[in-house]
Amino acid sequence: MATLYKAGAGWRIQFELNGKRPSVRIPKQSRRSAEKVQMHVENLVTSKASNVAVEPATATWLRDVGDDLHERLAKTGLVEPRDGSTVAGLVMAFYAANPKAKPATRVVWGHVERNLKEHFGETRQIRTITRADGEEFRQHLIDEGLAGTTVGKRLAFARQFFAHAVRFDWIEKNPFEGVSHKGGDPAKRQRYITEDETKLLIDAAPDCTWKTIIALARFGGLRCPSEVLSLRLADLDWERGAMTVTSPKGEGHGKGRRAVPMFARLRPYLETAWDMAAEGQANVIPENLYLPAANGPSGWVNMNLRTEFGRIVDRAGLDRWPRLFHALRASCESDLAREYPITTVCKWIGNTVAIAARHYVQVTDADFQKAASGAVRNPVQSMRETPGKPLKRDKKNPENTRVFDNPLRCTDVHVETIGLEPTTPALQKRCSPN
Repeated sequence: MATLYKAGAGWRIQFELNGKRPSVRIPKQSRRSAEKVQMHVENLVTSKASNVAVEPATATWLRDVGDDLHERLAKTGLVEPRDGSTVAGLVMAFYAANPKAKPATRVVWGHVERNLKEHFGETRQIRTITRADGEEFRQHLIDEGLAGTTVGKRLAFARQFFAHAVRFDWIEKNPFEGVSHKGGDPAKRQRYITEDETKLLIDAAPDCTWKTIIALARFGGLRCPSEVLSLRLADLDWERGAMTVTSPKGEGHGKGRRAVPMFARLRPYLETAWDMAAEGQANVIPENLYLPAANGPSGWVNMNLRTEFGRIVDRAGLDRWPRLFHALRASCESDLAREYPITTVCKWIGNTVAIAARHYVQVTDADFQKAASGAVRNPVQSMRETPGKPLKRDKKNPENTRVFDNPLRCTDVHVETIGLEPTTPALQKRCSPN
């Protein structure tokens, strides 16, 4: 039983725990509010004395209570301090230090949090977790049947959690430093979608909206659904031939918007979408169709876009490939990389050169054929005389060799000895002879 009594401008709650009678001072507030705090303190005392779980309402209150009051409760021994000394405390502190994280990112963190608590337990002291424990955690994820890429990503997030503890001197070393898992060869999940296959997909699309979605991903390189559904009609600059792409994924890295050309293969579909836009419509893809479901409380999700696109692939007579929309975007970047510098292409697509090389740009059979057809050296270059090596003469056709006897004498016009530049009257003796 806890006792509430007035203490100056605030209140004090006294209770009995382990044969002692500590008290907790709470700041100035109404008596009713103080009595609510008293009730939660009583629940904490009961939980501590009986070694049972805290009631859900009190657990929620404890999670949201201010740091000052939580610290006072921790000093009495009622709760664990919020210094990240436990697995649960570390996760909570990491969340608090990253309040601007996107909802989708928090969902991924939630998976890692669940794995850590399942394997180590919520009350495990993080200072007792070693590198060997980190390796065991990696094996725990593998035993769950997770894909190699997923294992690697969750280990990376676990490393971030514990790096937070190192920064605040809660632990000396990160037990997950060096604990990683190979995600496999990205090339095994890549698929280049040719222009002919893209035409089949567009022809199989049920309406203009889906034709535009496919074209924006394949011919514009936009991420789907986030960038495709975020593109506004106002972002299309017809005179300049460009579009301003909003990138929800890049917002956290200062790359929330980028300029992308209206590529020749894409522009006709944008023109059709523009002409068919209803009065008051704001986005290229009507915002009332897919946007509400795609951008929900948990961030951007694929909702039913991938399901419908899979049906389009079937109607086109093609076999479904891994990462349906990503393959369209990657194929676009592969085409652009053959025509423009890769740094320029990456600015248009919105990724880095390293990411593009590993996950996007693909080498096709056409690339091999082009390289093979252009592999023969220029016959003029192959006949040039190299220093210290006499020119190999064509005995059957000596007239072909005569042209190269003197590279400076390629015509009947001779270069004067005064040089190529006109003479300066006052400096005739100083003119260069060559």
